[in-house]
Amino acid sequence: MKRLGLGVLAIVLIGGAPAFAHPVPFSYLDLRMEDGRPAGIDAVLVVHVFDLAHDLNIDPPERLLAVSAAADRASAIVALLQPRLQVEADGRLLTPAWSAPDVLADRQSLRFHVRYSLGAPPGSIAVSTVMFPYDTRHQTFLNIYEHGALATQAMLDRGRTRFEYFSGTRQGAFAVIRKFVPAGIHHILIGPDHLLFLIGLLLLGGSIRQLALVVTAFTVAHSLTLSLAALNLVSPPARIIEPAIALSIVYVGADNLLVRGGRDVRAWIALTFGFIHGFGFASVLREMDLPGGALGWSLFSFNLGVEIGQLMVVVPVAFAFSLLRSRSEAAGRRLAFAGSLVVVAAGAFWFIQRVFFPGGIS
Repeated sequence: MKRLGLGVLAIVLIGGAPAFAHPVPFSYLDLRMEDGRPAGIDAVLVVHVFDLAHDLNIDPPERLLAVSAAADRASAIVALLQPRLQVEADGRLLTPAWSAPDVLADRQSLRFHVRYSLGAPPGSIAVSTVMFPYDTRHQTFLNIYEHGALATQAMLDRGRTRFEYFSGTRQGAFAVIRKFVPAGIHHILIGPDHLLFLIGLLLLGGSIRQLALVVTAFTVAHSLTLSLAALNLVSPPARIIEPAIALSIVYVGADNLLVRGGRDVRAWIALTFGFIHGFGFASVLREMDLPGGALGWSLFSFNLGVEIGQLMVVVPVAFAFSLLRSRSEAAGRRLAFAGSLVVVAAGAFWFIQRVFFPGGIS
């Protein structure tokens, strides 16, 4: 129903305006992914003559509805539009081949056929456009077809100038992995709060089994809530989650300072607070515009990236702590004490900042 509604809206916006009164600013782009030999992308672009006339200084705009005038201006129109419409396949910018314009007098528009040749079917395609920058309200309605069927739709404007689509093929799955695994690694490595939480749990040392259990518990917990939030099943607000993450760090440091033997409950701490950290991961993942047709692969890949990033930090840190303790138990205790104080102080700072200065401390 959503696709039908958008399609009806497109027809109304393009075709239903009174003669040469500026309609709702709108362009229309269809991309069809062709699987044949040679592979390629066939595009159809429909633009209103009012917008073209404005940018080409043509007055009155209806002059462009004359077939001869449109043909005479074809090279100028292509020179105007080509830099404003960029299509990439698997991260590579494609070179377009533009047809002569077709006049659509009843829609007060010109239609172009554009061909993008490919050596093989792509795993992903990305469309970037600000079709008519002079008009801040202008929108480009995008349809992407795969295997002859409508695969997805999007609306591009100044607030969203790029849209990426992953095909429902093996190449598409590989493209998702290539994008989201590095994104997960990047996020965990630039997220000092998540890393400090884990490092705080490692300060007291322990056997390989104990430390592996801590990291596994954290992974299971944040993977669950990350998936729930990314799928919009549970979405607590960031104003609650971010301070809660800071408090989890304070708790870990304080627990290290107060613990006096007894049962090791760090795995339970990692599990409990890992649920909260997962919501923090999800806020970043949602901003990445998850591919609707590849949600499973994108969630798996992002999680895998997060785990790789964790191991890149946890393994050398745990090894360094263990090496220090093997040489001097007293030095290990001093490290745990001093490190826990740093963990508490950092968590407290982040809590105050996120509650009382959410815009940052200047």
